[in-house]
Amino acid sequence: MGLFTKDIKSMNDLFVHQLQDIYYAEKQLVKALPKMADKATDRQLKQGFLTHLEETRTHVQRLEQVFKMLGSEVKAVDCPAIDGIIKEADEVAGEVADKSVLDAALINAAQAAEHYEIARYGSLIAWSKQLGRDDAAALLQKTLEEEKATDKKLTTLAESRVNLRAAS
Repeated sequence: MGLFTKDIKSMNDLFVHQLQDIYYAEKQLVKALPKMADKATDRQLKQGFLTHLEETRTHVQRLEQVFKMLGSEVKAVDCPAIDGIIKEADEVAGEVADKSVLDAALINAAQAAEHYEIARYGSLIAWSKQLGRDDAAALLQKTLEEEKATDKKLTTLAESRVNLRAAS
């Protein structure tokens, strides 16, 4: 189903569709993060991926709570964007022989996913408030804050050590 199909007739329909999209994305990241942690050679990066895996499992649970709050079926719809981000990360990681450079590539891939999630959660929060669902907005806001914190940690790790090692 494409984004603008006959099934989306209202702002609520759009909101639920985007919840289904980010639900799929989070579930795909639950599968991808352990693989990224396995490939990482930097100890802090490896641990960061594993920590974010646990957060991502919580994000999945929060989304399930939002679906229930709305009385909607807990359902995922394919998200070509996250599939593309994960595919690109796998391809790039497979092409990098230098482990220091690989860590920099993994951070880049992780940040692509984080930025996608940040964009989606920002819209979902705005829409849930517009729809009078401050309860859903509050749960989504917690996740958005965690996604932003992860992005900041990745930037700090990249700039303080990983990129420096990759460039030397």
